[in-house]
Amino acid sequence: MTDWLNNLQPLRDVFSGNPYLLAGAIVLLGFVLAKVVDLFTTRVLMRATRLTQSNLDDKIIDALHRPLFLTVIFVALVGATRVLNLPDKAASYTVSTVVSIGILVWASFLLKATRLILQNLSARNDLYRFIRVETLPLFHNLAMLLIVGVAVYLIFSAWHIDMTAWLASAGIIGIAVGFAAKDTLANLFSGVFILADTPYKLGDYVVLDSGERGMVTQIGIRSTRLLTRDDVEVTIPNAIMGNSRIVNESGGPHKKYRIRVKVGVAYGSDIDDVRATLMAIADRDPGICKQPEPRVRFRAFGDSALLLELLCWVDDPELRGRALDALYTTIYKSFIEKGIEIPYNKHDIYIKQMPGSGLEGASRG
Repeated sequence: MTDWLNNLQPLRDVFSGNPYLLAGAIVLLGFVLAKVVDLFTTRVLMRATRLTQSNLDDKIIDALHRPLFLTVIFVALVGATRVLNLPDKAASYTVSTVVSIGILVWASFLLKATRLILQNLSARNDLYRFIRVETLPLFHNLAMLLIVGVAVYLIFSAWHIDMTAWLASAGIIGIAVGFAAKDTLANLFSGVFILADTPYKLGDYVVLDSGERGMVTQIGIRSTRLLTRDDVEVTIPNAIMGNSRIVNESGGPHKKYRIRVKVGVAYGSDIDDVRATLMAIADRDPGICKQPEPRVRFRAFGDSALLLELLCWVDDPELRGRALDALYTTIYKSFIEKGIEIPYNKHDIYIKQMPGSGLEGASRG
């Protein structure tokens, strides 16, 4: 500031003996410079940003010209205050007030610019998976806390207030709040990691360790919500979701889901005929995918049946129950028509000796 004022020595020579005229000239010169900076920002920079494909720089430049305009005027006001030779306390209060207003203006600009940048990054989630529409409130709040915290510190410094005791108190309060809200913080950070790592997304069908199965309807910062097939909404804290084994039925290279139809036929059945019957049923079912192709596997020799398994795919895990119902119904009807026996568990009891027989009486005599 001293160097800047020394450059105004010609003005001092012109207005020597009248500091008020000199202060007014400095303010007027600052206003002219502010208009020049504003015109440069709105004309030159705005024209340059219109050549880019993104509109983010246009919005930032549009928001930038006001802080630049006011900053030049604030610098002129501080310079005018210095040349007036005010009492030390009055000059200090005036400069601190002007600097504080300038800090607030720039803090407001940084908040707006941060919001614009985060919105732009969230729209490009193919490049920045960590920043999404769902995580925008979190990052915006973190940025707001950081900017407001720095602004408050600078304002206190402008008024020559020692912040050491305040920072120590804030640290103690932060530790106490951290212990009191450890579960909430655990859910918060787990939610951020889930949104960044994307083990599942909206619309996926997942199965939890507890056996609950449902479609993911909402991934929040604190919890994840599932809609079961009974149309019951289940809310699970993200800390549990982050530390549990979750089966994502919609994950993998595609959303298709493979179903398994286990079938048992009686010993002595024509295994080739059974295999062909099952394949024909899968090929005729409109709900079964043609690619990948259905297949039949002979799994084992059971206690009372030959165990086979029909493997086929449906377009969505949501269709699993409907497809199984249709296949089981068709298989049962087809086996009856073809005379293929579906055995059931049965036990033969052999009685070596009937009670009351002659042998029993002889042994008793």
